[in-house]
This record gives sequence, C-alpha cells and structure tokens, in this order.
Amino acid sequence: MDFRFLGFDAPLVHTFHNMLDTDDSDTNKSMSAPTRTYVRDARAMAATPADVKEYPNSYVFVIDMPGLKSGDIKVQVEDNVLLISGERKREEEKEGVKYVRMERRIGKFMRKFSLPENANTDKITAVCQDGVLTVTVEKLPPPEPKKPKTIEVKIA
Repeated sequence: MDFRFLGFDAPLVHTFHNMLDTDDSDTNKSMSAPTRTYVRDARAMAATPADVKEYPNSYVFVIDMPGLKSGDIKVQVEDNVLLISGERKREEEKEGVKYVRMERRIGKFMRKFSLPENANTDKITAVCQDGVLTVTVEKLPPPEPKKPKTIEVKIA
C-alpha cells in the first residue's frame, strides 16, 4: 500500500512500509521462524531458576536441578561463558502403573552465564546436594598497582 497519497512521504514511513512489504516467494532465512533447537534451549533456560552471588574472592552460582544426580549434570566453560546443563528423563513405566497426574518437569535444564573478566576459569568447583547445584568460580587476584619508576637525571 502506498501511503504517499495520504500525505505521508516521510523516510520513516517509507522504511516502515518496506518492512511490512514482504514477498511470499522470498526465501530469506533471516525472516524465518526460530529453529526447534533454539526454542528448546530457550525454554530450558527460562525454566531453570538460578541465584548468582558475588563474594570478595569468588562468584557463586546456585541452580535448582531437581531430580538430577551429579552424573546427569554437565558444567562447562568456553570463551568466558559458564554453561550448566542437564536432562531429567521420564522414569520407566512399570507394568500396571499409570500416571494420574504428572506435574514434575522432565526434559532439559540449561543456563548460560557470561563470566566477568576477573573470573579464574581454571579454579571452578561444582557440588550437587539435595537437587541444588552450587558452582563456585574463584576470582583472579587484583593486579598489583604499578610502582612509580624513578629515573636518575644526569648532567650533560
């Protein structure tokens, strides 16, 4: 639709018109719907509650991982990003047993945290107790301030 006949000839209206004027035959992937993997990961991240605490010497991440054993949880660090993930699978159904109600969450748990520059990625510990995962990332010591350098002035 051309808005110029209504007196709208501003560049903003033209840009808005171009945004809305999409051709159905256009196979541009940038306008396509998100992939299933992206949607699944986004849901997993949204459904995984976490607390982040900063102490003088460390950062502590506390994540609820109900029903997961420590072997089912993966903690990774790559490019200063802490990735915590796990998956709780449905219990095997026994013969003659059926679910009347199923409210507990099954599926993937995941959280990503960008670590600050002073995080020591070589000193990370993770402990899982009673369905709560605690990941501790030590801080790097602060850089020592540079001492002023005294230069002796010679007479020429």
